[in-house]
Amino acid sequence: MTTWTALTTLRGKAAAEALGEALEDLDPAPTGVGVFEVEDGSGLWEVGGYFTEEPDGIGLALLSAAHGAKDFAVSELPETDWVAVVRRELHPVEAGRFFVYGSHDADKLPEGRIGLLIEAAMAFGTGHHGTTQGCLEALDALVDAGVGADRVADIGCGTAVLAMAAAHVWPGAEAILASDIDPVAVEVAEANVAANGLAGRVQCIEATGLDHPELQAAAPFDLVFANILKGPLIDLAPDIAAACRPGGHAILSGLLNPQADEVRAAYETAGFALRSGKQIGDWTSLCLTRV
Repeated sequence: MTTWTALTTLRGKAAAEALGEALEDLDPAPTGVGVFEVEDGSGLWEVGGYFTEEPDGIGLALLSAAHGAKDFAVSELPETDWVAVVRRELHPVEAGRFFVYGSHDADKLPEGRIGLLIEAAMAFGTGHHGTTQGCLEALDALVDAGVGADRVADIGCGTAVLAMAAAHVWPGAEAILASDIDPVAVEVAEANVAANGLAGRVQCIEATGLDHPELQAAAPFDLVFANILKGPLIDLAPDIAAACRPGGHAILSGLLNPQADEVRAAYETAGFALRSGKQIGDWTSLCLTRV
């Protein structure tokens, strides 16, 4: 089935959300609308609509003009077997002792490595992105340093690859929770946990940040992962500090390299000290210790 996208940018969260709401009323209506902050420090927000019928160009032009946005860029997307594309283009990734792979590459798992199976259809957060790889390498360094953890939280877990990695290196952990705001991500996480033989070891829950009774009951944590975006990371700094025991750690990513200092400063203000930081491509991962 052919689909179309219509994308524009404008300044300000409120203005972008208003345009997103107005876009939903277009005829033909989009099947989905997204409003996202452009994480490059520009202050711009992106508004996009996804259509199964060619969108009304005049209607889009009127909307962009009325809301002070740039003209919508409309693109027709060809029919694509995305699972086949992912399987062809995504290769196994090694991050310290961890080896992230799809079932089509199961024969490539090296002896002595910890295998983390993520199916190609669930590719977000597989380790192929510099943010996830950076978090796995930070975890690997903690384990090499003799750090242990009984209680772990993976906030914004996506595929739950980080929570599963923790479950492998700390098999005696009392509680490992993987949470995401997106219910579809939680379903993906549960499927991956089962596929990796970790059912009962990793609990997957739908939650906004740390606002969930299960997360609150399991705190304080020895380790908190948060591989999300700069804005939510800064907003969550006080909550993550409150949920992390003194001497515990936070591994953070989802940060473009120029954003790392601002996030580090927010966490230092909240009571953390930087342990290490690493850049992989355009992305930075931070490991901090709760003081």
